[in-house]
Amino acid sequence: MIRRRLLLSAALPGFIAFGIAAPASAETLDVVASFTVLADVVKQVGGEHVKVSSLVGPNGDPHEFEPSPADAKKLNAAKVTFVSGEGLEGWMDRLISASGYKGTPVVVSEGINTRTMVDDGKTITDPHVWNSPVNVKIWVANIEKALSAADPVDAADFKANAERYTKTLSDLDAYAHSKFDKIADDRRKILTSHDAFGYFGREYNVTFLSPLGVSTETEASAAGVGRLIEQIRTEHVKTYFFENSNDPRLVKQVAKATGAQPGGELYVEALSKADGPAATYEKMFRYNVDQLAAAMAKSS
Repeated sequence: MIRRRLLLSAALPGFIAFGIAAPASAETLDVVASFTVLADVVKQVGGEHVKVSSLVGPNGDPHEFEPSPADAKKLNAAKVTFVSGEGLEGWMDRLISASGYKGTPVVVSEGINTRTMVDDGKTITDPHVWNSPVNVKIWVANIEKALSAADPVDAADFKANAERYTKTLSDLDAYAHSKFDKIADDRRKILTSHDAFGYFGREYNVTFLSPLGVSTETEASAAGVGRLIEQIRTEHVKTYFFENSNDPRLVKQVAKATGAQPGGELYVEALSKADGPAATYEKMFRYNVDQLAAAMAKSS
């Protein structure tokens, strides 16, 4: 009995020391993001400390999304909710009301140097900010701040993850410049389904022409399509692309009328499924750059 007590006494300091040394850790945060591109960036910053759900799924259109009762339940249970903002998620207010969610969504695009565009005769803010990795750096800073406020214990990890991923975004920006800067300016012209590449075009001096405006919910007028066809012919645009998240029929009709050749599929507002070529934001951006640069080089 005495020997057993001695053994326990010898072991006890080790257990106590182990208990003191173990770092405090908050529970994994249940986080909701409005669409897949944003969900992936939140995962990159949150790491193992977050469980992220995307309301709009892979290959889904965030403009035409119709929330379900399951989405309302998901939102109601969220500790933190992230939206891109700038008018992208027009359905979010309705979903918040239906779900009973008491929080305030974090608008990750706050602080971005936005661009305006004319859509259906109105001047609006272009919401497609993520198509420039320079803008996504601002997303990352806003996400880090929000996650650290919700989980201060793991703030150091969020900061380290944010710094690492910001470096990745800088590398993506440099990669795009290395592809496009060597292509003549008059060859950097592409036909796409709708006007979602404005920030990409601004960053890399690429002109995108499209039959639809900012949202896939709008309908192109016959006169507008006619003007686009004439512009494509005048500017000798050689290649068209369709998008994974919306109907390609209209852009194909325009291409047929102008002689533009198919360049393939771009990932603009939604990631692919896990086994696709654009399962993360990093893969999506590199894939789009490669597709576009190859089309421009071919037309040159």
